[in-house]
Amino acid sequence: MKTKIINISKIYTWNPDSSTVDIFKNHEILIENNKILSIDKSINEKCNVIDAENCVLTPGFIDSHTHPIFIGNRANEFNMRLNGKSYDDIKKMGGGILSSIKSLRNSSFDELFEYSLKNIKPFINFGTTTMEAKSGYGLSVKDEIKSLKVIQKINEELCLDIIPTFLGAHDIPKEYELKEYVDLICEEMIPQIAEQKLAVFCDVFCEEGYFNIKQSERILETSKKYNLKPRVHADEFNYFGASELAANIGALSADHLMVINDKGINALANSKTVATILPGTTFFLNKEKYANGRKLIDKGCTVALASDFNPGTCTIRSLSNIMFLAMQKCGLSLEESFLGVTYNAARSLQKEDSLGLIRKKYKADFILWNINNLEEIPYWFDSSNTKISKVVKNGKLQ
Repeated sequence: MKTKIINISKIYTWNPDSSTVDIFKNHEILIENNKILSIDKSINEKCNVIDAENCVLTPGFIDSHTHPIFIGNRANEFNMRLNGKSYDDIKKMGGGILSSIKSLRNSSFDELFEYSLKNIKPFINFGTTTMEAKSGYGLSVKDEIKSLKVIQKINEELCLDIIPTFLGAHDIPKEYELKEYVDLICEEMIPQIAEQKLAVFCDVFCEEGYFNIKQSERILETSKKYNLKPRVHADEFNYFGASELAANIGALSADHLMVINDKGINALANSKTVATILPGTTFFLNKEKYANGRKLIDKGCTVALASDFNPGTCTIRSLSNIMFLAMQKCGLSLEESFLGVTYNAARSLQKEDSLGLIRKKYKADFILWNINNLEEIPYWFDSSNTKISKVVKNGKLQ
């Protein structure tokens, strides 16, 4: 049966044809089979009704970079950083990604599922209706597959759409030499994960002390042969060409970009690779240098925003807060930050034909806000979930 949403004060959505935000006042939305059938002033059909109660309506948010499959926490590292320890210092002391690996490997499938479910459930309360989720805290064939199967099961359990990414190239586990581990990723992990259809994307942490350009290229070229689409952690702490690799290899997204230079920016601007910035991580790490979103956009890059939710360097789930940080620290306008968590985020996931806009034939994923105008979304910093009246996912009230 069809459903219509009535008593909407304003609808805000990006218009890719005019590159502006469209505002529709006092319109109704008709939904059928989880998709938008029509948007009009008045819809005279007998059907189920959702009363928006004079709320503002936007597309559901899309979080295109998260690491939610973990168990335990790294609060001690947060305190260590406040006492002067760097990211590298903590890694050398046995912390960082390797600490999360130990916890995940020691957990059963059910334990990991229950903990990760609790990690992901709150996202919907902040208006996220679609999210990308990475593995990457197992770093063995068995534990990477376990992590991706947990994502698969959570996807069946929750209303959220979760798009899985294989991130076996997140760090080098202690039991392997680097070359040996890259061989394992390319010769065993990727083929098995592709055969079991456990992931859509393959990501690499292309960073000094992790995976260099040559190793990252080998992993991503192998992933392409198995129909896993490439993504890249690029230019977070050091610049040595990761963003250029992302552009050259046809990655859907190059993420972080805190230290990208003009050469990298030009490479992304002349490609279809989305530049995804993660200001929540910079904020959480108490770093001064944020990704220069203003320069990326002015040079012609497509810029998305994401949370980078993870146990070590960002526990922020709210994309409203990420919008706030992008506006204050990365030079984005209100409209650009809104675009970054809706349509451009969808582009980075190759979902721009079905997600991120309020338009006919798009998925009926909406946030109903108890606000008057779009600028209130980042304004209510850390209170955005109290301003969300309702969330509609696949045409159903959550």
